[in-house]
Amino acid sequence: MLATATSATLVGVNGHVVTVEVHLSTGLPSFTIVGLPDAACREARDRVRAAVMTAGLEWPKHRVTVNLAPSGLRKGGAALDLAMAAGVLAVTEQVPSSSLRGRAFLGELGLDGAIRPVVGALPLVDALSDRVVIVPREAYHVAVAAGSKEVYAVGTLGQLASVLAGKAPWPDPPPDPPPQRRVCGPDLRDVVGQPQARRAIEVAAAGGHHLLMLGPPGAGKTMLARRLVGLLPDLGREFALAATRVQSAAGLPLPTGLATSPILRNPHHTATMAALIGGGSATIRPGEISLAHRGVLFLDELGEFAPSVLDALRQPLEEGVVRVSRAAGACEFPARFLLVAAMNPCPCGQAGRPGSCRCSDHARQRYARRLSGPLLDRFDLRVMVQRPEPDALLNGARGEPTSAVAARVAAARARATARGIETNAELTGTQLEGHTRLTDGAREVLRERLQRGLLSGRGMHRVRCVALTLCDLAGDEPIIDESRLAEALNLRANTGKLLGTAAAQ
Repeated sequence: MLATATSATLVGVNGHVVTVEVHLSTGLPSFTIVGLPDAACREARDRVRAAVMTAGLEWPKHRVTVNLAPSGLRKGGAALDLAMAAGVLAVTEQVPSSSLRGRAFLGELGLDGAIRPVVGALPLVDALSDRVVIVPREAYHVAVAAGSKEVYAVGTLGQLASVLAGKAPWPDPPPDPPPQRRVCGPDLRDVVGQPQARRAIEVAAAGGHHLLMLGPPGAGKTMLARRLVGLLPDLGREFALAATRVQSAAGLPLPTGLATSPILRNPHHTATMAALIGGGSATIRPGEISLAHRGVLFLDELGEFAPSVLDALRQPLEEGVVRVSRAAGACEFPARFLLVAAMNPCPCGQAGRPGSCRCSDHARQRYARRLSGPLLDRFDLRVMVQRPEPDALLNGARGEPTSAVAARVAAARARATARGIETNAELTGTQLEGHTRLTDGAREVLRERLQRGLLSGRGMHRVRCVALTLCDLAGDEPIIDESRLAEALNLRANTGKLLGTAAAQ
C-alpha cells in the first residue's frame, strides 16, 4: 500500500517542496527513510513511532519505507516529521488517503505527540503557498503572513488525526496578536557634540551610504552607530518578507508575523568567514551580512577583524547578494545592508595626538594593512570622530532627537523612491546622470581631483550620490553645485593618510 503527503525542506533561505511517499509491505517490522535525509531527518523514525503510539493510534507491524522525493535533494531538519506521520496514518487506513490531497504538513513531532515549530517556517510555508498548509500553532501567524492560500494550526498529532478522519472540525486559530509597535532604541539626543558625525549618520541613513568612523577610544563612535538604526523607516511588505525569511532560516526568534523594523547586527571582531559571510559544513546557513539584510551591520573595532574576512565583504557590498559554494551545495543569500564601521587610528588609539601614541611605526603599518584600499574605497562616508570638548560634556547641551532626524530621513527616502529606487546608494551611473545635474564649477572640481588621483571612478560616482542625498535632505532640486560637492567631499575625508594607507578617496 502507498500513501503520499506533501511537505518542504530548507536549503539556504529557500524552501523546496518534498513529496513524502510512505509504502507498507510485508516483512519484518521496520521503518526506513531514503532520499538523502540528514541525521536529524533520519531520527524521525523514532520520533514518529513514539508520537503515533502516544497519541493512541496504531503503529503498523509491517515493513514501512519512506521515500523523500526528489531523491537528489538533500533533506535536513525535522520539518518532515508531520508529513511522515500523516502518511503512516493514511497507509494504515486510520485516516482516508483523500484527506492528504491538496494539503501540506509542516512540523516537528515530540515523543508525547505534540507538534512543535521548526526552523525556517516562513520560507517553508512560502514554498507551499499554493496549497492548504497545516502548521504548529506557534507558526500560524508567520504562515499567514507568508501569503498561504489556507492555513490550519494544530497542537497534537491526535488532534490532527481526528480532523483528517472527519471526527472533529479544524481547531480555532490562535488569537490575533496585538499590533506590532516599534521598540524605541537609544535616542540620538543622548549624543553630546559631534556635529559632523551626527550629520554623517543622518546622510548614511537617508541615502544608504556605508559609513566608517575613525577616532580615539571614548569619542562616541559606538554610541553613534547604535543610534543609526533608529533613523531608518519601517520596511515595506516586500523587504520585510525578505528580511524575515533570512532570520527565520537562521533560527532567530521572530516577532509575530513579519519583522517590519530594520535589524542591527553587531558581530564580534573574532567572527570567522563562515559566521560573517555564511556557509557551514553539513548545512549552509546565512551569515551576519545576510541577517542584516535591509538593516544595519555594525562592525566595531574594524581593525581587529581578520583581513581575509573584511575583504570578503567587497563583492556583497557591490552586488547585494552573497553566493556560498560548499561541498554540500551552493546557496545565494540576500545581503543588501548598510555597513557602519568604527575603528581606532592605531592599536593604542592615540594616533594624531602629539606625544600620546605608544605604537611603533611597524605596529601602525601592520594595523593599517588590515584595511585594503578597495574595501576602504567602498565607504561612501569617512569621518574623523574626536573626543568632545570638555565644556560640551560638562554643559550637556543636547542635539536633535531621533524622531526629528528620522522624519528628514523618511522624506529623503521618499524622494529616492520616486526615482524608482530604495536609496540613492543604489543608483547606477546612467540613473545618476538622468536624475542629477552638475554645475560647471562642480564638474571642474571633480575633474581636478580625478586628474590628481584623489578620486577613483567609483569614488566620483559615490560622491555624486552623497551630494544628491544632501539635496534630498534639504528638500532642494537635484542640482549639485560647489557647496553640495564640497560637503560630500568633506564627509569622505582621507582617513587613509592617518592610517598610512594609499587608498584612493
